[in-house]
Amino acid sequence: MAEKIIIATDKAPQAIGTYSQAVKVGSTVYLSGQIPLDPATMQMVSDEFSAQVVQVFDNLTAVCEAAGGSLSDIVKLNIFMTDLSNFATVNEIMERYFSQPYPARAAIGVKQLPKGSLVEMDGVMEI
Repeated sequence: MAEKIIIATDKAPQAIGTYSQAVKVGSTVYLSGQIPLDPATMQMVSDEFSAQVVQVFDNLTAVCEAAGGSLSDIVKLNIFMTDLSNFATVNEIMERYFSQPYPARAAIGVKQLPKGSLVEMDGVMEI
């Protein structure tokens, strides 16, 4: 089995549970879920959905870069939202961070997310 390398950066929120920000195995990086915490304060960035989405993408960017890649290396993105009516907003903001070819993606409606977040994202990156 390939060696597991733990990815950690102070440019993204520290883990709030028993997990790593990301784990690299071979050329694949498994990104843990990111919620819209400000990495410096570990507080929710805003109550506003679009500001939360931007912070989540910024947090994912920091973890991708710490692993030696970028958002464009994400091949699978999972988006969890407490209100699926925000789907169009996610698409609009995602276009600022990604260009074609887009990663495979799932958008999932959930009842609740950690710390009262409105959105969480995780993914798989191939570098």
